[in-house]
Amino acid sequence: MSVDDPDNEPTKVGPAPAPTPPPAAEPAPAAKAMWQPQTVATTDEKQVTVVSAVGAGFKDAFAPVYRFLDTVGGHLILIGKAFAWLPRRPFRWQNLLEAAEYIGFGSLPIILLVGMFTGMVLSLQSVNAFRQFGLESFAGGTTGKALALELGPVLCSLMLAGRAGSGIATELGTMRITEQIDALESMAVNPHQYLVLPRVLAAMIVTPILTLLFFVIGMGGAYFVAVILMHVDQGQWIANLRDIVVPGDVLQGFIKAIFFGFMIATVGCYQGYHATGGGRGVGIGVTRAVVIASVSTLVMDYFLSDILLTLMPTSKGGP
Repeated sequence: MSVDDPDNEPTKVGPAPAPTPPPAAEPAPAAKAMWQPQTVATTDEKQVTVVSAVGAGFKDAFAPVYRFLDTVGGHLILIGKAFAWLPRRPFRWQNLLEAAEYIGFGSLPIILLVGMFTGMVLSLQSVNAFRQFGLESFAGGTTGKALALELGPVLCSLMLAGRAGSGIATELGTMRITEQIDALESMAVNPHQYLVLPRVLAAMIVTPILTLLFFVIGMGGAYFVAVILMHVDQGQWIANLRDIVVPGDVLQGFIKAIFFGFMIATVGCYQGYHATGGGRGVGIGVTRAVVIASVSTLVMDYFLSDILLTLMPTSKGGP
């Protein structure tokens, strides 16, 4: 059978095409999971997982110890590189004098102020305590002993840590983040010799001098309070001071101050030299320098006192 189209051309009509079957429905996720093979962990894999977990736990537990050892090693490496340049030219005398002026002369007012009032308050408390037994003349000797052995070097170190140590860390940290240290290296100038060594040597030289001035001004304040204000007998006060305080006491404080100055400058240089993270990193380094130097002063003071009291008895009759 044919049908005429508009152009009068016959068109054959064939059978209708068969309908296309609908696509098969995707199985549900639960059904797919049921048909997938399940992986079962073996005993060896479980043991490896347990060992890894235990190892990670030990690593986290001992992380502070690792960081402490890493910090100590970093300080030793820095100071070793600096002192390796000590006998080698060129000798940076100008840098040494500038560092000594900044650490020593710049810290002199605060050292004298703290030393005077430390001696005054210590004498005030000593006279009031000894007066109950009629022994107020011994206040001079006890004050001098305390200032020479402990309070002089320790308080002087704490003041320097807050002023000079923070200043060193700030200066070197700023030079690090502004790439001035990298510029020194590009000009064949060793930064350990140019920046670190002069500051460490200057601190070791001026800290004992400041400690001696601390002791002198402290004893002046103690004399003023005891003899002038509280009317202690001057002759007995001075006689007991000479009997109780021996030259070895002042020498011990002098030796302690050398180690304290070395430590303050080393910590300040390390924190500034390795500062990262812009201005915030410099601030963190300065805070760490002050805290580490202050705590290390007290810790080191105990061990130095134990060693020096064994080697150098502080009494005329021996230990």
